[in-house]
Amino acid sequence: MSEKERVYVIHKHDATRLHYDFRIEIDGVLKSWAIPKIPPSEKGVKRLAIFTEDHPLDYSTFEGTIPEGNYGAGKVEIWDNGTFTLIENEGNKIVVNLNGNRLNGKYCLIRFKDQEKNWMLFKCG
Repeated sequence: MSEKERVYVIHKHDATRLHYDFRIEIDGVLKSWAIPKIPPSEKGVKRLAIFTEDHPLDYSTFEGTIPEGNYGAGKVEIWDNGTFTLIENEGNKIVVNLNGNRLNGKYCLIRFKDQEKNWMLFKCG
C-alpha cells in the first residue's frame, strides 16, 4: 500500500434499522457515516449519509454481533472494503477515489449547508 492509500470499509449493520456504515481513514481514525440505503455504485444515485462518531482503525476488520444493551446492538458484517486515495478534504466536502471489492471510482461526500451531521454521498467520477 502506498503512503497515500488509506483503508476504508462499509459495514452492513443490522441494528435498530438495517443501514450501512461508510468508514474512511482520516487522521488516524475511521471517520464514519451511517447510510440508510445501500451505497451507490452508479453515477446519479445520491444517498443521505449521517456523520457519526469516529472509530479506531482496527474496526476496519470487525465483523460480529454487538450484544443487546450496547450502543449499535446487532449484526455487523463487512459489505465492502479496500483502499482509497484522498483527493480533497475541505471541511464541507470530501472527495475520495475508492478501490474496493464492490465500489470503485471517485466518490464525493458533501455536507448539507448549515447542518453538522447530514451529508450526501454519491459517485462523482
